[in-house]
Amino acid sequence: MSGVPGANPLRDAQDRRLPRIAGPSGLVIFGVTGDLSRKKLMPAVYDLANRGLLPPGFSLIGFARRDWEDEDFAQVVHDAVKEHSRTPFREEVWQQLSQGMRFVQGTFDDDAAFETLKGTIEELDKAQGTGGNFAFYLSVPPKFFPKVVEQLKKHGLADQKEGSWRRAVIEKPFGHDLESAQALNQLVHDVFPPNEVFRIDHYLGKETVQNILALRFANTMWEPIWNRSYVDHVQITMAEDIGIGGRAGYYDGIGAARDVIQNHLLQLLALTAMEEPGSFHPKALVAEKLKVLTAVELPEDLCRHTVRGQYAHAWQGGEEALGYLEEDGIDPKSKTDTFAAIKLTINNRRWAGVPFYLRTGKRLGRRVTEIAVVFKRAPYLPFESGATEELGGNALVIRVQPDEGVTVRFGSKVPGTSMEVRDVTMDFAYGESFTESSPEAYERLILDVLLGDANLFPRHQEVELSWNILDPIEEYWDKHGKPAQYQAGTWGPAEADEMLARDGRSWRRP
Repeated sequence: MSGVPGANPLRDAQDRRLPRIAGPSGLVIFGVTGDLSRKKLMPAVYDLANRGLLPPGFSLIGFARRDWEDEDFAQVVHDAVKEHSRTPFREEVWQQLSQGMRFVQGTFDDDAAFETLKGTIEELDKAQGTGGNFAFYLSVPPKFFPKVVEQLKKHGLADQKEGSWRRAVIEKPFGHDLESAQALNQLVHDVFPPNEVFRIDHYLGKETVQNILALRFANTMWEPIWNRSYVDHVQITMAEDIGIGGRAGYYDGIGAARDVIQNHLLQLLALTAMEEPGSFHPKALVAEKLKVLTAVELPEDLCRHTVRGQYAHAWQGGEEALGYLEEDGIDPKSKTDTFAAIKLTINNRRWAGVPFYLRTGKRLGRRVTEIAVVFKRAPYLPFESGATEELGGNALVIRVQPDEGVTVRFGSKVPGTSMEVRDVTMDFAYGESFTESSPEAYERLILDVLLGDANLFPRHQEVELSWNILDPIEEYWDKHGKPAQYQAGTWGPAEADEMLARDGRSWRRP
């Protein structure tokens, strides 16, 4: 029993069944009319409320240009929740949540709107008991980040009163190169303390990504062979089967490498390659990730070991797919990459000489994100020459999405009188092994923001080191040639296959 006054005498800190519940707080979403907000953020807030993880007086304020009343906003959230939430819709949960909803109309340079926002926060503070604790979620195009942050400072919205907090949540991409990322970091840290700035990389909220740490550090099976003596190479793939949709304005000029490799894939690389941290405290985790990112080395010949591509007109899944240069709003001379593949090495004792191949692309064969650790072939095979023709390398494949799980590939004897060995797989799927469905990444991340838990959020040093890795590649591409073309629905340009073939390897077909 706890001797602390007001503590629950029945609550045991060791009891893992008790969920972490956010204290009094509210969330302000800038750009609340956008796709991200409608499909992910608002449903995640409802799902957290439905699971009993939000405080009773939780408040949600939307800020956008639309001319809406509070009731219109509540209706939009209601529709988004009904369509996209993970948990069943319950009227009583909705009624309680909707009491704390408000809408503020205005543009980002509208001082009057920010004064209205300030008044709305103060009103909700009294009515809902939020304790002055508010997180500001910037679900807006990156070019507006500086303006919104400046306005929050100018109108005193970022000021932390005694015993309360104000936090900033910023979506990727965080800058478009090292210089812009440093400038943005400086601006944001001028307004919010570094520990109150949460940079969202929604991949880090996925159960499977967190499972990389569990898989490596809670088991003895893998760690002894998780090094250059046994690992031949590592492939990290994030493939999408869709094109750019209506995102021409955002995507053109940014491209696949800046959009995905700089954040998601380099974060996955850091988690796969890092040393065991002393604890899962944010500082300990970040320290190990920074060591890996600092040790990353680019290939000397960027022509041979990096590839960029653009999808071309083709039939995909029975439908005609436009090529990238034919999409609405795209300059026919655009050199923006929709596919990128790069080879990196990590210059430390554990990984020296082991290549890490990263690739991402749109309009590829299927939607999949996976990390494949491919092991070296056995040094000696006492079998007859034809017996192992169909044997590949052992592999451990961590599937991040869509069918989350882990696959182990190894050789087994084919039944019969002759000794023939072939690849087989053992599979673990989250959906089959656990009765509880995995929460959406944004549920976990929004709750962590409200709790002030920075474990799953990249620090500014990680962001800057990632740009440090990608910038020389982008500069090289800018000056040399143009993207290779690949047909929609394939697995990228032939040049990407040639890049691995030169190393005597081939891409996995997910």
